[in-house]
Amino acid sequence: MTDSVFSLEIDEQKLAVVTIDVPGEKMNTLRDSFADDLQALLTDAKQQSVKGMVFISGKSDNFIAGADVKMLDNVEKREDALAISELCHRAFFDMKKLPFPTVSAIHGPALGGGLEFALACDYRVCTDSDITKLGLPEVQLGLLPGGGGTQRLPKLVGLQKALEWTLTGKQIRAKQAKKSGLVDDYVPQTVLLRVAKEFALKGKAKASKPKLDRLSQLLESNPFGRNIIFKKAQENVLKKTGGHYPAPLAIIKAIRASVELDELKAYKTEAEGFATLVMSSESKSLRGIFFATTEMKKEWRNEDAPAITKTAVLGGGLMGAGIAHVSAVKAGVPVRIKDVAEQGISNAMNYSYKILDKKQKRRILSKADLQQTMSKITGTTNYSGFKHIDLVIEAVFEDLSLKQGMVADVERECQDNTIFASNTSSLPISQIAAEAARPENVIGLHYFSPVEKMPLVEIIPHEGTSQETIARIVNFARKQGKTPIVVKDKAGFYVNRILAPYVNEAANLLLAGEPIEKIDAALVEFGFPVGPLALLDEVGIDIGSKIAPILEKELGDRFKAPDAFSRLIDAKRLGRKTGRGFYLYDKKSKKVDESVYELLGVSPSPRLNKSEIAKRCVSQMLNEAARCLDEGIIASPRDGDIGAIFGIGFPPFLGGPFSYMDKLGADKVSSEMATFANYNAVFAPCAPLVAMADTGASFYQVTPVQHAKPANQQEVVQDDVTATESPTVTSNDTDNEQLDEQNTPVLATDSEEVAEPDTADSSKEKK
Repeated sequence: MTDSVFSLEIDEQKLAVVTIDVPGEKMNTLRDSFADDLQALLTDAKQQSVKGMVFISGKSDNFIAGADVKMLDNVEKREDALAISELCHRAFFDMKKLPFPTVSAIHGPALGGGLEFALACDYRVCTDSDITKLGLPEVQLGLLPGGGGTQRLPKLVGLQKALEWTLTGKQIRAKQAKKSGLVDDYVPQTVLLRVAKEFALKGKAKASKPKLDRLSQLLESNPFGRNIIFKKAQENVLKKTGGHYPAPLAIIKAIRASVELDELKAYKTEAEGFATLVMSSESKSLRGIFFATTEMKKEWRNEDAPAITKTAVLGGGLMGAGIAHVSAVKAGVPVRIKDVAEQGISNAMNYSYKILDKKQKRRILSKADLQQTMSKITGTTNYSGFKHIDLVIEAVFEDLSLKQGMVADVERECQDNTIFASNTSSLPISQIAAEAARPENVIGLHYFSPVEKMPLVEIIPHEGTSQETIARIVNFARKQGKTPIVVKDKAGFYVNRILAPYVNEAANLLLAGEPIEKIDAALVEFGFPVGPLALLDEVGIDIGSKIAPILEKELGDRFKAPDAFSRLIDAKRLGRKTGRGFYLYDKKSKKVDESVYELLGVSPSPRLNKSEIAKRCVSQMLNEAARCLDEGIIASPRDGDIGAIFGIGFPPFLGGPFSYMDKLGADKVSSEMATFANYNAVFAPCAPLVAMADTGASFYQVTPVQHAKPANQQEVVQDDVTATESPTVTSNDTDNEQLDEQNTPVLATDSEEVAEPDTADSSKEKK
């Protein structure tokens, strides 16, 4: 079995130890040949009359990370997808029928098909290591577990936990896995194999009931109680997804089948659901996001670039605090926060403490870990401690002269190779670097709020930024847990540039008489996590008013914000931070503030249906995205899709603005915009989109239209990152209990005036 994933050794006790090691790959994944290799292994073991079998990974940091996503993406027919699921079912049934016990000895991730493999064993033992995580994250790829996971998991942990874990893609650590009955024991890695062998000598495991509390036992033990569980699960799914994602509903159906149908019919329900989902447009879009983010890991890599080991943040408001947090917690480097006031420093440090304290209370990290992490964050009201800083990130309000002054301060106080990164959301980086003595060290690093949750960061080199600076910043952003896109240095960059006309159109619809709640509901129903007016309230209406003139000056009249909005600012209606904007806020709820209509001189008079409202707002975003690609603001449609999804919550199930336009067809998109342009010229489709409509071209194919690369874009540097490094689309921490992390509200802003009113002043760093 030299070419097999498995290697078999039998000891003097007739115990078989099987090492799982996919040749030439960092991660063990389930491949096309897996079932055949497993069948050959089991036949060999039976012939040698083994008494027990232990499966252990030959990789140092993973058990089985899931199925090879490329295998699924190559499926052309539903019948082929069905065959994959049925093949897994047969292979895992064969394991259950063995005359000897099987044990999975798990160290590192056991996810998706990897956990399903472990579930097919009689026993599971895992290590107590932080890297050991168990879960079924297929929902994040628009799929359900197709290897028996929806059938076996409920029998171990109960219906409610099985629903929670599969509907969220939650990853479970060792202690919780043991408590719930998912694993039989967790031990130090040094004794993993020995303990696993001990289980293998116990004989075949007997079926046991899940470890449930009394209420759960009562609910799950009768048809009436189970009906309540499944009904509630479906209601929650529809509330959180708007019905846009079929996978969660298919998961509920399959888990329900595990207790209501006989075994063969139940497994068939899972296989049929899996096959349908593999062929669905939603799963194809989510898998496309997975492949795109994987490809992006290969770009701008320069292992020779000096690592960033010490950082500083200028400004202790919400953005500065968030940047400091991900630098200390994710990247694990010391962070020095500079603010003009001690209170600003205290607030920023408390920001991290609250997040870490919440995790400690949930036993995700220890008190010692909390203290060790907090010790990395220090503060100052001057530049003390800046001499040996590698990277300084400014996170203050949009004022060009202030930012230029900070560049001069950093060049004076820090090393010659210290990087100055601006978190500006709209000012061109070339202007910030205009008076720099070392412009090669100046770059844009635009985060999104809340920083610790939002996966995207825009990296903006100006023409004079060095290649080494870009590489160092890309490497560091990835250490912070971010997905970086490198964009061209022009006002608004990419994300805020496509967001501004979208929000402006929502404002114009409001001024034309469309009700606030109707506008927001239309875009939420389209698939955005929040509506545009609610988003503006979250960002701060005053923030939008400061960014808009910069975009209008640099890019033209189509970015002009409605003049009427100045009345909201004059009335101190700035959004959530002041308790009122388009909505009224209290601690528990929000509702439309009806008095805003009178302030704006508007009488609500609905004319358009929700579909028309959504089309008008989204078409503005699509048009601007096409312009950004044509101007080389982004390097590719892929970067544009990832930027829109991870930056502003463009519906993931649509794949991003460019994938969405390809699905509709450039001719249809252009035609709809031309129709809207009959009453407002700003809707006129841009020239590149019209050209594509005329030629029948699409964004994701080679076309005669050549798109420029962003400034300083270097050729892709390939490495050994594979599409199987992770089976999930997004990073999924164990404390994430949201159904779809990409449905989290997103804010495309960098301004520190989003801070709480009593701390806002401390964030306005001054020279």
